[in-house]
Amino acid sequence: MREDTKASQSKNAPQSKNAMQSSIALQARGAAQSGTAPQERNASRTGEAPQTRGVSRTGAAPQARSASQTKAPSQARAAQQSTAAGKQGESRPPENAIGRKKKRAALPEEVIVLDHVVKSYSTGAPALNGISLKVKRGEFVFIVGDSGSGKSTLIKLLLRELLPTEGGITVNGTNVVRLRRRKIPKFRRGIGVVFQDFRLLKDRNVYDNVAFAQLIIQAKARDIRKNVPMMLSLVGLAGKYKAKPKQLSGGEQQRVALARALVNNPPILLADEPTGNLDPKNSWEIMKLLEEINEKGTTVLVVTHNREIVNAMKKRVITMKKGVIVSDEEQGAYIDED
Repeated sequence: MREDTKASQSKNAPQSKNAMQSSIALQARGAAQSGTAPQERNASRTGEAPQTRGVSRTGAAPQARSASQTKAPSQARAAQQSTAAGKQGESRPPENAIGRKKKRAALPEEVIVLDHVVKSYSTGAPALNGISLKVKRGEFVFIVGDSGSGKSTLIKLLLRELLPTEGGITVNGTNVVRLRRRKIPKFRRGIGVVFQDFRLLKDRNVYDNVAFAQLIIQAKARDIRKNVPMMLSLVGLAGKYKAKPKQLSGGEQQRVALARALVNNPPILLADEPTGNLDPKNSWEIMKLLEEINEKGTTVLVVTHNREIVNAMKKRVITMKKGVIVSDEEQGAYIDED
């Protein structure tokens, strides 16, 4: 009996050992799946970290915030105003910088300066031979002289149609000699020109001839509708805005040319023999218009052979002969140099 019991125990011993080992293995596997790791995950979700987050949301920070809210209203308001003023000061440029952006550069006192200018062509004597000249802003100047004295060459140099052989030229503060070719059109916007032969567009009416100068500078349509009638009224042609050039007299065509030269409000007006093709009555009317324009601030240079007008108007007169200036007089007169 005792031997049977021992035998059964010895048989069952391996089984219970195996059962114990399998039980331990199952517990270890279960622990790996649901034991300490889940507890650590739960701790990370609900333990110290959440408490830390809770403290950051409801602990010291709220207390600090409530403390700042309990400051005196005047102190809080002063702090806000100080901060706003600092930000505004950082984002806003200095007042003088704003002024520089908005303020247009003023024209120099001397709008035309020629310094020992020489212009030579391939043949013959120099057209200009070392002339120096200064014209102040707002002056009215006559340039007179016989044919071949260099007057037309002077006008072309001022317009940058020609470059001098030697010397310097400054117009409206721009160094004409160093002016790049691509900047010439913009430079010429500051100079109005009236020619002896009018140079109107024959296929366009009076209004369109004057508006053409505005289109070149890409003026807005509303500005054109305002400026063109105003200039035509100034020259006395408001009622003929639909007429073609061939329907106008010589004096009227010259007025259209004058309106076109002035519509862009240039600081300088060059008039090259503006009365050469006009009768005495129309000549005087054109000169009176030029004088009125000058009184409004435009610098006017008139190249002319009209002795009577020059002597009567008593303006500054520059006399040229063979490429040099032989006389420059305030309230001068037309003089002949032998």
